Amino acid sequence: MKKIAILQSNYIPWKGYFDMINMVDEFILYDDMQYTRRDWRNRNKIKTPQGLKWLSIPVDVKGKYFQKINETKISDDTWGKKHWETIKHNYGKTKYFKEYKDIFEELYLNSNEAYLSQINYKLIIAINDILGISTKIRWSSEFDLVDGQTEKLLGICKDCSADIYLSGPAAKDYFDENLAKQENIAVEWMDYSGYEEYSQLHPPFEHGVTILDLIFNEGSNATKFMKSFKEKN
Repeated sequence: MKKIAILQSNYIPWKGYFDMINMVDEFILYDDMQYTRRDWRNRNKIKTPQGLKWLSIPVDVKGKYFQKINETKISDDTWGKKHWETIKHNYGKTKYFKEYKDIFEELYLNSNEAYLSQINYKLIIAINDILGISTKIRWSSEFDLVDGQTEKLLGICKDCSADIYLSGPAAKDYFDENLAKQENIAVEWMDYSGYEEYSQLHPPFEHGVTILDLIFNEGSNATKFMKSFKEKN
């Protein structure tokens, strides 16, 4: 039974995003969809002594109301240095920061990518490597997409010869499960509840932050606080 998930790329996503990747046989980056502002595509949260802080990659959106995610370009090439300084300042004293410092410093200070999708992709791949996630990653642009929200997703499922489609819970608002049944594709909904707390700086505890928080605080123990690894054990 082959299971896939289809999600837009996010910037340094939270642990639930990587659980979804780890729960499927193939993960499709849905980046030829319309770019949405003030969303997770180009930003995420970190913990600081003053509370939660957004890290946002500056992108060129002026007048580009219908551009796709994979068409969205960076508008300030100093973003990487600024983000790395902020990450280093707020996570430099975590237990495992030094262990992963070189990996992320290279990605942030030597990023010459012009497009948001490529930046997100490189960071997702690097984090997968750290976590030991080997799921195949593909792009939705590899597929001939049909019209209709549900139809597009099911078309990718069929092209991948998928038996099961794992979806984020937000899609329940629009996804037509009857169409999936007609195509003999089972639908599973990701459950983000019940995550355990880990050693995190600057209480109160917050689950909804970038996975860098978990990696820097727990190191190789990070996977013990993720659902997908528990299910595989």
